[in-house]
Amino acid sequence: MRRRELAALAAAAALPALPGRAQQTQAPAGEERLVFELKDGPVTIQFLPDVAPRHVERIKLLVGRGFYDGTPFHRVIEGFMAQGGDPTGTGTGGARDLPDLPAEFTNKYRFTRGICGMARSSEPNSANSQFFIMFGPSPSLDGKYTIWGRGVAGMEAVDKIKRGDPPNGIVRGPDRLLRARLVAA
Repeated sequence: MRRRELAALAAAAALPALPGRAQQTQAPAGEERLVFELKDGPVTIQFLPDVAPRHVERIKLLVGRGFYDGTPFHRVIEGFMAQGGDPTGTGTGGARDLPDLPAEFTNKYRFTRGICGMARSSEPNSANSQFFIMFGPSPSLDGKYTIWGRGVAGMEAVDKIKRGDPPNGIVRGPDRLLRARLVAA
């Protein structure tokens, strides 16, 4: 491609810098990826709609609303996972205008480094907006939590998310997910 064509494509793909939680444009049709902008760089997540179509659609809907922008990583446990997606930062918040999702458990993938799962209460069908990204393997979660994506680039930025206090990992002065956006793969 010529330089002008590349510049036009880059401009078309760029998202406007809007204040607050403005509506964001979505990537073109086809396979999309999720990009989390963190303080230490971007993290690219591949969606897994073949195993969790409802959860993938929920994440895309919330990203399109700007729901995740500025939300804290409120629970971060060394060697385990970083949890976010709660605008209140308490671990009890969610997208209150949307119903909870039925579980979409799978044995196709395991909870290993970079896997993204949906947080929930003790009720399996209670996932809403909160998610977590794995720092390392945790076989105890396999088949018990919905897997909706996997980190394919930028995990070094996830590794730098501020950790919480043992044993529950609650973070004081948490790092935030600066911006979430959809991009064409």
